[in-house]
Amino acid sequence: MTTYPGPEIPLSAARVAQADPAAAPAGPPTAPGDPPTLQPAPMKIEAVITCVNCADFLAHTLPMNKYQFDRIMVVTAPEDKATPRVCDYWRVPWHATDAFQSRWGQFCKGKGINEGLDKLDKDGWICHMDADIALPPNTRECLERANLDPSMLYGIDRVECKSYEAWQRFIGDPEPNVAGNGFMIHTTHSGFQWGTRVAFPHHGGYIPIGFFQLWHASSGVVRYIEGHDDAGREDSHFATLWPRAKRGFIPEVIAYHLESEAAEMAVNWKGRKTKPFSIDSVVPAKK
Repeated sequence: MTTYPGPEIPLSAARVAQADPAAAPAGPPTAPGDPPTLQPAPMKIEAVITCVNCADFLAHTLPMNKYQFDRIMVVTAPEDKATPRVCDYWRVPWHATDAFQSRWGQFCKGKGINEGLDKLDKDGWICHMDADIALPPNTRECLERANLDPSMLYGIDRVECKSYEAWQRFIGDPEPNVAGNGFMIHTTHSGFQWGTRVAFPHHGGYIPIGFFQLWHASSGVVRYIEGHDDAGREDSHFATLWPRAKRGFIPEVIAYHLESEAAEMAVNWKGRKTKPFSIDSVVPAKK
């Protein structure tokens, strides 16, 4: 494992208040004649990112996600030599473990997540993410403003980017997902298809699935569900640890799910099967 100091997070209003309470800017009055309100309390957010043979995605998502968190731990497998190189480049700590059992054709995702959680402080907000998820630049601001309930589990939406070429076209000419003078959540900003939400009727309905799950350590949940050998069940079982009334949704944040091809669902649940996410998928390398 390689460990670096945590990234320097840009000082938002809430983080200014954490560094110097006297410098915290006042918000606008709630009504004419009312005194200004203080900005929301600062958040500490740690993240675990699972990445086994997905360094080609991580190379694009990690630079976007790095500054959204106070600390990130990337968890990979010993046979995956590319993921540590990406992490070392971006100065993000990583941990390699055989807990995934990936060398034996399995993907015990929960066990790998728990090894990552063991490397965190777990004294504030905790986020689990997949390596192929890129968060938009406004993520941290949205989370700090949302006055999130520490007793809840939160999810977000994602759009599906189906190729390396499509991602380069978008990121080369991006459009904010919050537009209209900063008031409109622009759900069509990317041109990508919306990802599916999941609802289990026998568990009350909507569940935040494992590409992004955000919860607070004070909920008492500091371990992930274990017991399966693919990536398709543990995250949904984990979400049902919270009753439906405690499963929340953050509409201001729309993530990007990077895919190298339009593959069927579950194709990578027992290990990476899809083609590389790289320029060689668009322009073959010269021999």
